[in-house]
Amino acid sequence: MSKSENKRQLISFLEPKSPISEAYRALRTNIDFSSIDEKIQVIMTTSASPGEGKSTTIANLAVVYAQADKRVVLIDADLRKPTAHHTFGVSNRKGLSSVLSRQCELHEAVQSTHVPNLSVITSGPIPPNPSEMVASGRMSALIEELRNQFDIILIDTPPTLAVTDAQIVATKVDGTILVLDSGKVKRDMVMKAKQQLAQVNANILGVVLNNIKKKNSDGYYYYYYSNAEN
Repeated sequence: MSKSENKRQLISFLEPKSPISEAYRALRTNIDFSSIDEKIQVIMTTSASPGEGKSTTIANLAVVYAQADKRVVLIDADLRKPTAHHTFGVSNRKGLSSVLSRQCELHEAVQSTHVPNLSVITSGPIPPNPSEMVASGRMSALIEELRNQFDIILIDTPPTLAVTDAQIVATKVDGTILVLDSGKVKRDMVMKAKQQLAQVNANILGVVLNNIKKKNSDGYYYYYYSNAEN
């Protein structure tokens, strides 16, 4: 299968005028206005459980930031079940794990995508010690180096309730978005995920609810709210 055939569809790129693309732009705007005193430059997504749409959300968010003439890099820090190389149809031979294990330099792992202004750092080969890798000082140094090269740094992390990786990365970023599937996730799982992030003082910018059925329509939309205290 060719790279182009292997790409997942990015609706914000293919259908920029669609209601869902507009919802991603609204998410971008809400993030930009979520903090008055501090700059939100490094943002991660996580979810309570697998399959809630966090990777789709952050990929489309990356596209709409790039469409706003921002220099964007998306890091696939889900070192257990990575998806970014499929989404953007790029090689996963070198990536985040390669940089953190000193198998390559950072600039070798940054790849351009078919979306102008958008670069990606794929996961790289799946390592035996993902949690230790993202907890390393080298991960922190990588993020700081990227701050000087890009306007927006987006990081996809594993589900919060599955492993500790998301909690670790949350201590290294400016803000966290919790992505939830409204038809799948249970309230107690949401509260537990939020509690685990709160334990590391994560700055939860808000929540994205996926797959909310609109009345009188067969479509689905993404809804964002910034009040994470509820």
